[in-house]
Amino acid sequence: MPTTPSTIHWTHQGQPQQALWRSESGAAAPRRVETADDTLAADTAYRMACEGTGLLWQGDFQNARHLLQALMRRADKKPRKAAAKASQKLAAATPAEAFHLHRQAQAQRARVLASVLIPLEGDYSIALRRAPDWRQACTEAWGPATGERSVATLRELLGLVGAHEWRKKGVEIPALGAPPLNRIHPHYGVFSPVRGEYVGLVAAAPLPSKALAFDIGVGTGVLSAVLACRGVQRVVATDQDPRALACARENLQRLQLLDRVELVQADLFPPGRAPLVVCNPPWVPARANSPIEHAVYDEGSRMLKGFLAGLSAHLEPGGEGWLILSDLAEHLGLRPREQLLAWIAEAGLVVRGRQDVKPVHAKAADAQDALHAARAAEVTSLWRLAAA
Repeated sequence: MPTTPSTIHWTHQGQPQQALWRSESGAAAPRRVETADDTLAADTAYRMACEGTGLLWQGDFQNARHLLQALMRRADKKPRKAAAKASQKLAAATPAEAFHLHRQAQAQRARVLASVLIPLEGDYSIALRRAPDWRQACTEAWGPATGERSVATLRELLGLVGAHEWRKKGVEIPALGAPPLNRIHPHYGVFSPVRGEYVGLVAAAPLPSKALAFDIGVGTGVLSAVLACRGVQRVVATDQDPRALACARENLQRLQLLDRVELVQADLFPPGRAPLVVCNPPWVPARANSPIEHAVYDEGSRMLKGFLAGLSAHLEPGGEGWLILSDLAEHLGLRPREQLLAWIAEAGLVVRGRQDVKPVHAKAADAQDALHAARAAEVTSLWRLAAA
């Protein structure tokens, strides 16, 4: 969900300045902020970034992008001894330890790259030389401009613009049929259905009924759309994130399916029972560092356990609950298969069947990825669950 802006402070030409601070991850504004421009050397900028100093850019916008790229190169190129030590530590680590080391390294890199700060005017325009017009992308992410100046990291702005382009282009979903009505357009902050294997599982599994289905955690609306295209007469879809509900509504309206899908803001289940209840919860039991990461990370397996614990009370007699879940957490040593099976049994559920598929995303084949062994072994499954 969108975060509430705080305030960032700095001094310019001896005068105190302040503006709204925008951070999707909820990170606090840098306590120390220095104005920077085209004269700042990359090595100096990297040292200041590592010390936690925010660099509020006043120079040419394109040079700010070049500086960010230079910081990326320095962040990714560790000194030889440090790299060797990190490699040895990773080699000796358990899968769970390797995962946490990887996340720590990612977080540290993100902090350094978040040091380049861009000031925005009250209408989201950027008053820097050669600055692009990103007002529409900012409006999509943050809502209408309020007339108040703000500051955001360049890295976050680039992500925001990337999301804007994905929203325009959309993601082709073969299970939705032929063009043009087969694209899902993700909004900023809503996880994109780029990993199509889980969508394919929902498109192929035998339907226990076509009368009614619940879609728990609707996201972009892709699974609700697939169910409707498969002939399910009515879908009730829930999400607690207003961004996701707005995204799903727009996609379903574009696909001409909104008359068959009811969107409800709720944590997990809507009232009542259904012959089919579908849920694709976050797959990895770890803490999310930003709102969009809640689609991947589920601290303490909260959503997974909540879905399993409440499923039987929301299933019609003879109905099925479809749990779409990757086993990546098992290969990372974060949640054993025995734990999942125990939660299923404790919830009074039985497994009617399971369809499996191997992921085909690029990281599964990237031997240089820190988590390659786990990703290469990963399987995504659709568990067909029923009340015992």
